[in-house]
Amino acid sequence: MPGPWAGPEAGLGERATLVQFSSAFCAPCRATRRVLAEVAALVPGVAHVEIDAEARLDLVRRLGIVKTPTVLVLDAAGRIVRRATGQPRKADVIAALGEAL
Repeated sequence: MPGPWAGPEAGLGERATLVQFSSAFCAPCRATRRVLAEVAALVPGVAHVEIDAEARLDLVRRLGIVKTPTVLVLDAAGRIVRRATGQPRKADVIAALGEAL
């Protein structure tokens, strides 16, 4: 079931999805993209979806996103199980996925 943040074309992960809200001039967003892509490649069934916060102000407002990067961890059904702001450490992302899997 796709959530409002990712249309069917974005593709939710089979087991979990890491949704990253980013903005164009956000240096920590680039580092976060690398970390989340690495974790998604390591953990079977996990997808990484990046959303341009400026292009999706409707979602930003609805979900209360106040800074970038913000990462949402979704379970297989698309429900938010964890939320964090700032640049995450790989170990913390893997630990957060444990709640979704």
